[in-house]
Amino acid sequence: MQRRPRRNRKSEAVRNMVEETQVNVNDLIFPLFLIEGQTQKIEVASMPGIYRFSIDLMLKEIEECMNLGIMSFDVFPAYPESKKDKIASESYNPDTFYLKALREIKKNFPELCLMSDVAMDPYSSDGHDGLVKGGKILNDETLEILARMSLAQADAGVDILGPSDMMDGRVGYIRELLDENGFTETSIMSYTAKYASAFYGPFRDALDSAPKFGDKKTYQMNPANSQEALIEADLDLEEGADFLMVKPALSYLDVIKLLKDNYPLPIAAYNVSGEYSMIKAASERGWLDYNRSMNEVLLSIKRAGAKIILSYFAKDFAKLKK
Repeated sequence: MQRRPRRNRKSEAVRNMVEETQVNVNDLIFPLFLIEGQTQKIEVASMPGIYRFSIDLMLKEIEECMNLGIMSFDVFPAYPESKKDKIASESYNPDTFYLKALREIKKNFPELCLMSDVAMDPYSSDGHDGLVKGGKILNDETLEILARMSLAQADAGVDILGPSDMMDGRVGYIRELLDENGFTETSIMSYTAKYASAFYGPFRDALDSAPKFGDKKTYQMNPANSQEALIEADLDLEEGADFLMVKPALSYLDVIKLLKDNYPLPIAAYNVSGEYSMIKAASERGWLDYNRSMNEVLLSIKRAGAKIILSYFAKDFAKLKK
C-alpha cells in the first residue's frame, strides 16, 4: 500500500479539518505606547501603523480593538528626558501620567486584561533596566525600585505585571511585596528568557529608551544560549511567576518549545518590534504579502508552544479574522 499524505490536503475543507494549530484573537496581547498630553497620536517612524497615544485617544483605540475582539493590552509609557532620573522616581510617583492613565483605562474598561511593564529604562536617565553606579548595573539595589514600581502599578489596577528587567530574584521580591500589601490577585508574567537582541531597535525609538552607554548584555541573555533559559525558568517558577515569557519570539522558537515541554505554566512570547517592522517594510516594498506573512509568523509562534503572544500585529490580525 502506498501512503498518500496529499489526500489530507486535497481541499480547504479537509485541510481545515486536520489543521493542528490555530491562532485565536484571544491568544493575543496588544502592546500600546502612551504619551503625556491630549489629542496626541504620533506614528512611530520605524513601526508603520503603530502609534504613540495620549490617554484620551488611547481609550478610543482600546475601544476599537475591543470591538474587534482584543481583550488584553500591555501599555508602555514614553517619558521625556526632563522627567527621567537615575533612580526612576517617576515610575512610582502617584501623580505621574502613566499611573493615572492605567487607572483611567481600568475605570472605563474593567472587563479588559491590563498588563504593564516593570523596568527602569523608560524612567531612567541612564536608559538601563537597572540602577547604574560606577558604570555597573546593580542587581539587589534595583529590586527595591522595581518593587515600588510594581506596587504602584498594582494599586492603579493592573491585572498582570511584566518584569522585563532580568534582574536576579526580582519575581520573588515583587511577589512578596504584592502579597504583603493585599495584591494577591495581581499576576506576574515574568520575562523569563529575554535575550540581548538586535530586534528591539524600533521599540527603543518608540519610547526613546536606548541605553546612554554600553549595552544590556550583563543582564539580558546571550542569544547563543538555550539551556540557560531553564535556569531562569526554574527560578521564576519557584519565586511565584504565573506566566513565563520568551522575548523575542521568531529567533527563539526553540526556546519557546523548550519551556513549553518542561514547565506547567502558560508560556508567552513577545513578537517584538523588529520582527513586526521587517515584515512591514518588506510588504510595503512588495517583497512579501503582509497578511500571509503575519499569519505565518503568529502561527509559528503558537506552534512552537506559546499560549500567549504579545504582538503589534494584533489589531491587523483581529481585523482579518472579523
